[in-house]
Amino acid sequence: MIKLFQTIKNIFSIEELRDRIINTVGFLIIFRLGSFVVLPGIDPSKLQHSSGGIFGLLDTFLGGAFSNASIFALGIMPYISASIVVQLLGVALPYFQKLQKEGDSGRKKMTQITRYLTIIICMFQSTAYLSGTIPSEAILVDNRFLFTISSMIILTSGTIFCMWLGEKITDKGIGNGISMLIMIGIISRFPGSLVAEALSKGMSQALLFIVEIAVLFGVVMFTVMVVKAIRRIPVQYAKQVIGGNLYRGKRQYIPVRVNSSGVMPIIFAQALMFLPAIIGLQFAENSDFFQYIATSFSNMQSWPYNLTFALLIILFTFFYTAITINPNQMADDMKRNNGFIPGIKPGKETSDFISGVLDRVTLPGSLLLALIAILPAFAMIFGVSQSFSTFYGGTSLLIMVGVILDTLQQIESYLLMRSYDGMMKSGKVKGRSK
Repeated sequence: MIKLFQTIKNIFSIEELRDRIINTVGFLIIFRLGSFVVLPGIDPSKLQHSSGGIFGLLDTFLGGAFSNASIFALGIMPYISASIVVQLLGVALPYFQKLQKEGDSGRKKMTQITRYLTIIICMFQSTAYLSGTIPSEAILVDNRFLFTISSMIILTSGTIFCMWLGEKITDKGIGNGISMLIMIGIISRFPGSLVAEALSKGMSQALLFIVEIAVLFGVVMFTVMVVKAIRRIPVQYAKQVIGGNLYRGKRQYIPVRVNSSGVMPIIFAQALMFLPAIIGLQFAENSDFFQYIATSFSNMQSWPYNLTFALLIILFTFFYTAITINPNQMADDMKRNNGFIPGIKPGKETSDFISGVLDRVTLPGSLLLALIAILPAFAMIFGVSQSFSTFYGGTSLLIMVGVILDTLQQIESYLLMRSYDGMMKSGKVKGRSK
């Protein structure tokens, strides 16, 4: 306990770190306040607060903004969807490939394209949201056309404002802004879900509730292991003569994470999982097939939903790993610095070796991510409530663990740079790359 208070004191004794934490908290408070601001022309007392299915999960991500018909009802999901499209175009189209190679200028152009595409996606999603989730009796405006147009503009502006908050958190705060907004929405629902689960069990099933908490703790620990596990590739550097002195070559390691893509495959897959249910609802009245799609993808326990979700996670894990880690670049960097992998020739053989390691590590990593992502479905089968099961694994837990660990790493780097003790006894967050 003394160590904890000393660490907190050290954190707030660093002016830059203190300012970043305060900025982050301030931006998150603004985001949470916005989730309670209801769209003009809607009676909040007549809204349907359903926590089931895919829309209940989306509501969890947005901290209740979805069911509250808030100005932030769409959150940053349209931006994530736009990012997916742009990154896919970066693989398929030469123009976007050229932008990726142009450095900062290319990234700025791609960011601008992503923002424009976000606005377009918001227009479609806002229309589906207004027609599919808000009951007609909750709308107080007689002119429905005027209400729809004004609400589309407000919802789109809300998403743009959330994008701005995320960018400000990344620039002026701690952690990744977009991931932080998703995490705070998830955490805001956890206390209520925990209390509701305890009350539903009652004293007669108190032992069962304790078992659920123990299993939840085990799942959290397993998730931390998956997120932070690494495969180290040894790299030997040749002897160098500097200033007439001979320096012995050093051996270092390239840390390859089992989950090298972080939480992004989960976020990308979850963003796409909303689309089948939304599309199915639009055409369900006239087609049995779309009725089946809407029903299946609105039920988190259905096998089509979980199978599709798992496959998307596996695909996005490989895709995101491929676009973020370049074995050829790593091999060239090692060659320029007189480094080599023991037993492997520099150049193409080194690149092929790193690619093989990535493939062997990414495959079990993607399977474990997919397994954790579908755990809530199994939790509900064993009697855990819908709202509490979303924290029992799945996307919610993965995002929380990933974002919290990354944020702790950033905080610890500030402490170590200022010659303070780290947050762990070892001096670094366990599993962090050296």
